[in-house]
Amino acid sequence: MTWLVVGLGNPGPQYAATRHNVGFWVIDALARRAGERLSRHKRAVALTTQVRIGGPGPAGAPVVLVEPQSFMNDSGGPVKALMSFYDVDVSHLVVAHDELDLPLGRLRVKQGGGDNGHNGLRSIRAALGSGDFLRVRLGIGRPPGRQDPAAFVLKSFSTGERREAEVMAEEAADAIDVLVTRGLAAAQNAFNGSEITGPVDA
Repeated sequence: MTWLVVGLGNPGPQYAATRHNVGFWVIDALARRAGERLSRHKRAVALTTQVRIGGPGPAGAPVVLVEPQSFMNDSGGPVKALMSFYDVDVSHLVVAHDELDLPLGRLRVKQGGGDNGHNGLRSIRAALGSGDFLRVRLGIGRPPGRQDPAAFVLKSFSTGERREAEVMAEEAADAIDVLVTRGLAAAQNAFNGSEITGPVDA
């Protein structure tokens, strides 16, 4: 069965380096590893490409990589359209997204759960009528002081933070590889509780 792997973010160069867009970074990493480029889909407001994860040809799992090109709050529409187009079950939907309640560099893999104030997750849940999809949560930390979280997620990383976030995105791509090929328990055992301390091999 085909997998749909969605990275959440906002479209446009002004958002590319922001904390809210680390989900896009994961998709970019997976596409780069497969030697593919994302392009506009003919039936959905999204950039997509099709790859194999876990091996070339029939040995690999078929995966559609997705970066919705609606804004974050409307991510559900493109995701629902693509799930219908590729006949993907909710059990084969993986969403990579930023997570305020995890420190920068910390990664968690889970299935289902609440939206925790994340508008992209809320939109997907509303569109699908279910929140029982797989999530790869990428920690971006809490805002300092009394800074509004909505403003914080739209700010760019500092130079040091960006390097840590880039390494985290590569590890998230590794986690998705394990999730698709070996299952949720294997991905959780390998990646939950890990904290990024150095470069991750591609």
